[in-house]
Amino acid sequence: MDRNPSSLADVLERVLDKGVVIVGEIAVNVVDIELLTLRLRLFVASAQTAREMGMDWWSDDPFFAPHAGQTRELRQQNTELLERVAALEKALKPGNVAEVER
Repeated sequence: MDRNPSSLADVLERVLDKGVVIVGEIAVNVVDIELLTLRLRLFVASAQTAREMGMDWWSDDPFFAPHAGQTRELRQQNTELLERVAALEKALKPGNVAEVER
Protein backbone atom coordinates (compact mmCIF):
# COMPACT_ATOMS: atom_id res chain seq x y z
CA MET A 1 0.00 0.00 0.00
CA ASP A 2 1.27 3.48 -0.85
CA ARG A 3 2.31 5.30 2.35
CA ASN A 4 2.91 8.68 0.68
CA PRO A 5 0.49 11.34 1.92
CA SER A 6 -1.98 12.38 -0.76
CA SER A 7 -2.49 16.01 -1.45
CA LEU A 8 -5.96 17.48 -1.59
CA ALA A 9 -5.58 17.80 -5.37
CA ASP A 10 -4.83 14.05 -5.67
CA VAL A 11 -7.84 13.12 -3.57
CA LEU A 12 -10.10 15.47 -5.51
CA GLU A 13 -8.83 14.08 -8.82
CA ARG A 14 -9.59 10.52 -7.71
CA VAL A 15 -13.06 11.43 -6.44
CA LEU A 16 -13.97 13.26 -9.64
CA ASP A 17 -12.53 10.49 -11.81
CA LYS A 18 -14.21 7.56 -10.04
CA GLY A 19 -17.10 9.26 -8.27
CA VAL A 20 -18.28 8.87 -4.71
CA VAL A 21 -21.78 8.30 -3.35
CA ILE A 22 -22.88 9.54 0.05
CA VAL A 23 -26.21 8.27 1.37
CA GLY A 24 -27.84 9.43 4.57
CA GLU A 25 -31.13 9.79 6.38
CA ILE A 26 -32.17 12.33 8.97
CA ALA A 27 -35.32 11.78 11.01
CA VAL A 28 -36.88 14.21 13.48
CA ASN A 29 -39.12 12.53 16.05
CA VAL A 30 -40.98 13.98 19.02
CA VAL A 31 -42.44 11.48 21.49
CA ASP A 32 -42.23 8.67 18.90
CA ILE A 33 -44.07 10.79 16.27
CA GLU A 34 -42.14 11.24 13.09
CA LEU A 35 -42.26 14.90 12.14
CA LEU A 36 -39.71 15.04 9.36
CA THR A 37 -37.58 12.60 7.41
CA LEU A 38 -34.94 13.67 4.95
CA ARG A 39 -33.25 11.14 2.71
CA LEU A 40 -30.12 12.30 0.98
CA ARG A 41 -28.18 10.77 -1.87
CA LEU A 42 -25.19 12.75 -2.96
CA PHE A 43 -23.13 11.76 -5.96
CA VAL A 44 -19.88 13.64 -6.45
CA ALA A 45 -18.07 13.17 -9.76
CA SER A 46 -16.94 15.05 -12.80
CA ALA A 47 -19.51 15.78 -15.51
CA GLN A 48 -17.71 13.35 -17.83
CA THR A 49 -17.83 10.54 -15.26
CA ALA A 50 -21.51 11.25 -14.57
CA ARG A 51 -22.32 11.10 -18.31
CA GLU A 52 -20.45 7.79 -18.60
CA MET A 53 -22.69 6.47 -15.80
CA GLY A 54 -25.83 7.68 -17.59
CA MET A 55 -26.48 10.70 -15.41
CA ASP A 56 -26.83 13.84 -17.50
CA TRP A 57 -30.12 15.28 -16.27
CA TRP A 58 -28.71 18.81 -16.30
CA SER A 59 -28.38 18.80 -20.10
CA ASP A 60 -32.20 18.70 -20.53
CA ASP A 61 -33.15 20.76 -17.47
CA PRO A 62 -34.36 24.23 -18.55
CA PHE A 63 -32.94 25.76 -15.36
CA PHE A 64 -29.40 24.64 -16.16
CA ALA A 65 -29.69 24.68 -19.97
CA PRO A 66 -32.10 27.46 -21.01
CA HIS A 67 -32.38 26.17 -24.58
CA ALA A 68 -33.04 22.57 -23.52
CA GLY A 69 -36.79 22.87 -24.16
CA GLN A 70 -36.15 24.13 -27.67
CA THR A 71 -33.66 21.34 -28.27
CA ARG A 72 -36.19 18.73 -27.15
CA GLU A 73 -38.86 20.22 -29.45
CA LEU A 74 -36.44 20.31 -32.38
CA ARG A 75 -35.50 16.67 -31.79
CA GLN A 76 -39.18 15.72 -31.78
CA GLN A 77 -39.85 17.69 -34.97
CA ASN A 78 -36.79 16.14 -36.60
CA THR A 79 -37.98 12.65 -35.71
CA GLU A 80 -41.45 13.34 -37.12
CA LEU A 81 -40.02 14.75 -40.35
CA LEU A 82 -37.68 11.78 -40.77
CA GLU A 83 -40.62 9.41 -40.33
CA ARG A 84 -42.65 11.34 -42.95
CA VAL A 85 -39.74 11.32 -45.42
CA ALA A 86 -39.25 7.59 -44.90
CA ALA A 87 -42.97 6.98 -45.54
CA LEU A 88 -42.84 9.09 -48.72
CA GLU A 89 -39.72 7.31 -49.96
CA LYS A 90 -41.37 3.96 -49.33
CA ALA A 91 -44.47 5.07 -51.20
CA LEU A 92 -42.41 6.31 -54.18
CA LYS A 93 -40.60 3.02 -54.73
CA PRO A 94 -41.44 1.35 -58.05
CA GLY A 95 -44.68 -0.56 -57.72
CA ASN A 96 -46.04 1.75 -55.04
CA VAL A 97 -46.78 4.70 -57.34
CA ALA A 98 -50.49 3.89 -57.37
CA GLU A 99 -50.62 4.46 -53.60
CA VAL A 100 -49.20 8.00 -53.96
CA GLU A 101 -51.68 9.00 -56.67
CA ARG A 102 -54.66 8.18 -54.48
